[in-house]
Amino acid sequence: MIFRRYLQVGSGLVVLLAACGGAEEVPRDAPEYSGPAYASGAGAGSSTALRFTEISVDAGIDFQHATGALGEKWMPETVGSGAAFFDYDGDGDADLLLVNSDWWKGQVYERARPTQRLYRNLGDGRFEDVTVAAGLDLSLYGMGVTAADYDGDGDVDVYLTAVGPNLLLRNDGGRFTDVTAFAGVSGQRAGGDASWSTGAVWVDIDLDGWVDLYVCNYVRWSPETDLFATIDGSTKSYATPQQYSGDSCRLYRNTGNGRFSDVTEAAGVFNPEGKSLGVAVADINDDGWPDLVVANDTQRNFLYRNDGDGTFTDIAVRAGVAFDEAGRARAGMGVDVADLTGEGQWSIAIGNFAHEPVALFTQIGEDLFQDRAGAARLTRSTLVPLTFGVLFADFDLDGVPDLVSANGHIEPGVAAVQQDQTFAQRPQMFLGDGSGRFADVSDQLGDGFAQPVVGRGIATADIDGDGDLDLLLTVNGGSPRLFRNDLEGAASIGVRLEGLEPNRTGLGALVTVFTGERVQRRFVGTGSSYLSQSAATPLRFGLGGEAAADSVVVRWPRSGTTSRVGTVAAGEFVTMGENR
Repeated sequence: MIFRRYLQVGSGLVVLLAACGGAEEVPRDAPEYSGPAYASGAGAGSSTALRFTEISVDAGIDFQHATGALGEKWMPETVGSGAAFFDYDGDGDADLLLVNSDWWKGQVYERARPTQRLYRNLGDGRFEDVTVAAGLDLSLYGMGVTAADYDGDGDVDVYLTAVGPNLLLRNDGGRFTDVTAFAGVSGQRAGGDASWSTGAVWVDIDLDGWVDLYVCNYVRWSPETDLFATIDGSTKSYATPQQYSGDSCRLYRNTGNGRFSDVTEAAGVFNPEGKSLGVAVADINDDGWPDLVVANDTQRNFLYRNDGDGTFTDIAVRAGVAFDEAGRARAGMGVDVADLTGEGQWSIAIGNFAHEPVALFTQIGEDLFQDRAGAARLTRSTLVPLTFGVLFADFDLDGVPDLVSANGHIEPGVAAVQQDQTFAQRPQMFLGDGSGRFADVSDQLGDGFAQPVVGRGIATADIDGDGDLDLLLTVNGGSPRLFRNDLEGAASIGVRLEGLEPNRTGLGALVTVFTGERVQRRFVGTGSSYLSQSAATPLRFGLGGEAAADSVVVRWPRSGTTSRVGTVAAGEFVTMGENR
């Protein structure tokens, strides 16, 4: 079945988008992956002992994401929101911040105004709501979150992105203070207009020890500029970004005194054509300087190579990550980066729109990538869903990154015009085998994981201290799903980093773990996924059946020095210091 999206222009309707409901209806000029032959590659068949149990209610998570929707179908209502695991009180346990949106200005609602929600981890995987005590009972039309110690005082601060002014919340011993105006990071454009900000990351771009801030912006939308769009030719639907102008992301340099300087243009990352949703940090060319990967929606992706002098060069086109193999820009959402084989080649996963499979751009040379989603056995399983969040993590502790995706459509009524689509969709889990290939085990993880949701963000942490990674999915307009990992018979080690002040957590470090014949490489960063952030520290490394890791090596970002420890037994934590 073919459906079309229309835009109201004056008194007429203009067709904006055509899409197909079955492989037999693919247009002649469609990308190769849309065809039945390419989509039929193996994606399943492996068994796993991995199991997830949905525990959000039992864990004390009582949260409902508010969209503010009253029928106008305003675009931001369907794309939020995110979450972050981080240790806000310094007790060693991963706490949880859930980002909330808001009611629209001037409209009347019967319920109390929604706020952000902070849940303190009690140490056993149960949580208590400490929102009010922490000063986070704040209302804004929130989108995403990134957390790091930007002022070097030893506790983790929070940056919230929003439709409208963003918020920088300084952590003062477990209570947060709004310092946005003083710091100069509200996200407003010249002239005072606020952007619609989405993903964001803390990253030390100049290796001076002070973490800087990169903020993605989406499109220039407001209630006043809202356009009519429809998928059935009559009733209004949620718009797609083709109808709106893009908005440049912003880069703020930390000056070390609590303030930031907007260096977007000077650093070479100003691009008003971008419609950015996701951002990940990695050292793509292994030169010690952090690079930025940005996923754009219906525009080409960006790959900003850090030139080491305060500037970046966008090498996405020549590196092969800007477009699909047919030269088309896809609808990029979330993004993450991992070394899938331990051989020093980074892979970039990007979630895309329905009928666009997840991209897996893998390094094949210096500053050169190739989309190997098909060879990795990801295309068939990811072709139909609309994927927002993507995240690499070793859930089965075999020493190899796995890939999880959060799926869900943007239009509640899509099933009426497209037979293979639903609004709520199942999340997916793909286990890596160490060769760069994956097996789809989504239907083997338990009943909770099989339930469709309107998935958006993904975040992971070991919430109960049992050595494996648990999983949180945010749900647009609903309650999040917290999955406890009930893996048995597998072991891991933990690695804590103690960097030199002010970068105490070692953001930007490269951690390599050697276990038997397996090598694991992990870049320590914030962000990734979609509007969300996993616990940045401590790091968990699966041992794949071995009794111990042979050695752990850390390359520190600021000094360029390395630290090394020998054997680390299963279940142990090792603390690695930059000055020792």
